[in-house]
Amino acid sequence: MLRKIRIILASIFFIGVTLLFLDFTGTLHAWLGWMAKIQFLPAALALNFAVVAVLLILTLLFGRVYCSVICPLGIMQDIISWIHGKTKKKNRFRFSYSPAKKWLRYGVLAIFIAALIVGVHSLVALVAPYSAYGRIASNLLAPLYGWGNNLFAWIAERAGSYAFYSTEVWIKSIPTFVIAAVTFVTIFILAWKNGRTWCNTICPVGTFLGFFSRFSLFAPVINTEKCRNCGLCAKQCKAACINMKEHEIDYSRCVACMDCIDTCKDGAISFARRTQTKQAVKKDADQGRRAFMVGTGLALASAATANAQKKVDGGLAPIIDKTVPQRETPLVPAGAISLKNFTDHCTGCQLCVSVCPNQVLRPSTSLMNLMQPQMSYERGYCRPECTKCSEVCPAGAILEITKEEKSSIQIGHAVVDLSLCLVNTDEVKCGNCARHCPAGAIKMVRKNPDDPKSLMIPTVNEERCIGCGACENLCPARPISAIKIEGHEVHRTI
Repeated sequence: MLRKIRIILASIFFIGVTLLFLDFTGTLHAWLGWMAKIQFLPAALALNFAVVAVLLILTLLFGRVYCSVICPLGIMQDIISWIHGKTKKKNRFRFSYSPAKKWLRYGVLAIFIAALIVGVHSLVALVAPYSAYGRIASNLLAPLYGWGNNLFAWIAERAGSYAFYSTEVWIKSIPTFVIAAVTFVTIFILAWKNGRTWCNTICPVGTFLGFFSRFSLFAPVINTEKCRNCGLCAKQCKAACINMKEHEIDYSRCVACMDCIDTCKDGAISFARRTQTKQAVKKDADQGRRAFMVGTGLALASAATANAQKKVDGGLAPIIDKTVPQRETPLVPAGAISLKNFTDHCTGCQLCVSVCPNQVLRPSTSLMNLMQPQMSYERGYCRPECTKCSEVCPAGAILEITKEEKSSIQIGHAVVDLSLCLVNTDEVKCGNCARHCPAGAIKMVRKNPDDPKSLMIPTVNEERCIGCGACENLCPARPISAIKIEGHEVHRTI
């Protein structure tokens, strides 16, 4: 019964979190957004102490149920392993006990902590479990979901229905796509062959929670009087943590999946209150001393880091795609407060990228901030009435703001390059940037003030500009817009 309950809950969480990354309309976040906010690392970086405390208490009570019920990457590994187990009958009992590779587990955790402290955010995002799954879902699954939606939209259109509408499917960042693909293949191979190898050797969150689960109040317990040493439980344990020779379970790696309990036909394993001898407690304490030091370091580092704050125009002429302009300061969304606050908190999970309806957000290709979202306006601009990214961010990198607040937050300002403006290059009237500026920050003035017939060129009032990018996006100059947005390191209210 416990195993069935675990599977039902894990299925709900896995489907819910996955839909958050697939839903390009952003409507599901009103109902399921809390599933992203209770993921461990985003909650820690957002200083959501209530969620972190609940997860730690849950671990101290029942072991690493977070890893087997809430974490989408862990559940994905279980699904892969389960599929392999169904391919052949003999694959059902294919696991075996292996000693914990502590040097690797705590080594990765130590590197993870160091990366948090010095601000190597690309490394943090690379191994964080929720972020890794987010990249897999948004880069590998979302395009398939989008194409499927477009197929239904095509069918519905021909049936005279507007139940579906088509959406643009494109690769927002090739480096991030490659990383997501490599991560998925690596985890797939490990899970296909050995179950939870990634969780118990690489995942820093698993290692951190593993320390607390060593002292959990309830856990799978072996009754040596009933056990007849058949070894089926160890062969079914995807965490490879049951040592039948010693009748011991490594609770730092056990994810409380209950598979061993379901497998044992003699009732020798039960999920019960743990009783330990003094020798066992002493052994756990000796072995866990270094884990405690590293685990405490992770919690402190997280808090410290979080506080630091080919197209054609009507079939007549080809339209050249725009290229990304060079910006001295990257653009980050309204609600991020500052560039530093954003980079310190963002886990690179791509959830905001998935829900951005204007194709403005895409993963960064900068080495230090690889996979963290940045803004660019080749495909759209940041509409003042849209606050989707601030509504879904689970890590506090983008704080939730209202539509009224967004209209007054300056994330950057427009800069005009008159050498690229069509007024100068083609000697034609334009004014597109001024017509579409929602803040009224761009005015057209005479190129030659003394000539009343002179063409008009744009000027920018930097005090009114909010950096939405409407001017850059709608500028007809190609391939580089004659007007671009320069980001601000610290946002301000105007």
